[in-house]
Amino acid sequence: MELNPMQVALNTVRTLRLELMQLIIEISEGVKDDGTQTDSKDNRYMYSMNEMVGKLGLHMRDLEQVVGSLSSPPGAMLLYNTSFLTQESTSDRQALYTPLVSSHKWLDKVHKFSSNAIQILSQNSLKKSYYNSSTNKKKRQQSSMHNISPQAVDGLLTNIDRMFPDMNITITRPCASNVVLLVGLSRVLQAIISFKGVMIEWVIVKGFNEPINPNNLQQELWQESRYHVFRKITDHANAAMLHFSSPTLPDLSVRSFMTWLNSYMTLFNSVCKACGNRLVNAYPPTWRDLRSLDTYHYECKP
Repeated sequence: MELNPMQVALNTVRTLRLELMQLIIEISEGVKDDGTQTDSKDNRYMYSMNEMVGKLGLHMRDLEQVVGSLSSPPGAMLLYNTSFLTQESTSDRQALYTPLVSSHKWLDKVHKFSSNAIQILSQNSLKKSYYNSSTNKKKRQQSSMHNISPQAVDGLLTNIDRMFPDMNITITRPCASNVVLLVGLSRVLQAIISFKGVMIEWVIVKGFNEPINPNNLQQELWQESRYHVFRKITDHANAAMLHFSSPTLPDLSVRSFMTWLNSYMTLFNSVCKACGNRLVNAYPPTWRDLRSLDTYHYECKP
């Protein structure tokens, strides 16, 4: 009797599991010595391991070949002979049919919803990189917050620099036309902010006395601060960046984030609004409220 590909695949998986279980037992118990072997125990152990690993490799290759020959089901799964479960005379088996039908209905709904989700997400134009369609080259590229001109970005950042006299902003472009800012906040902290067009993509915060190479900011983005307090502020800054992000008002998004970052001017001399203390667990108030800019310890924030 010839087996179908699904049965062959299941038999191959069963054989692979048995071989793997035997290998695990052999590793845990070692090689048994019955007194008739002449080779050393280490040599016999290595020979046995090599033989079992070789068998596993062969079975894995067979499984890949069998799985590659399987075809996806054309549609929803049918119940086939499971419909006869309702005719069972045993009381403990009569209740199997109803939950089985519910499971298949739930699976059909998941398949339907996932198909709809793919159609909706494929129409989403918010991407982190430029998208050039090869199917419709004559279509005009729509303007977005990603493909804004460098002059407009420089103008926005220059105006923000004028808003905060205690904040020193240095504009660099190590990644083509995309901006990487080096922000110095008095003698408190330094921040490296990576942009994609006019959208903030990543923020790293370091101490004022930590060395930063302004000519290699692209690499500095991947190096955390050596101080725990600024690592915590880095996490807060990336959370604030996501909070203020606005595809429709990118200018307001950047201004709001820079205003929030400027509130860390009083990092080491402010008290927590909730508990009234300067330090909790040896940390100053590292959290700034996203609306009121009130200072809180992370443990005390509302």
